[in-house]
Amino acid sequence: MNRDNLEMEDDLRTEYDLKSLRVRKLGSGRKSFGGATVRLEPDVAEIFPNADAVNEALRFLIRVMRDNQAPDLTAQANNSNAADS
Repeated sequence: MNRDNLEMEDDLRTEYDLKSLRVRKLGSGRKSFGGATVRLEPDVAEIFPNADAVNEALRFLIRVMRDNQAPDLTAQANNSNAADS
């Protein structure tokens, strides 16, 4: 469109109010913008092809951490109960 031409053909209905629309700037993540945006370093981004792969890896890491912490917490609770006796 030519900037010199200030007249535009407008075939939108008058009931459509587009003044309150906001354009999101983050590409493909726009449809699921409910959470925080995290930027990966280039070497890490090479390994993960998309957000689903990153989330799967992080969920796996969370499960491993929880599985490894559970016995430690139980042992600590048992030791503190024994010290109270």
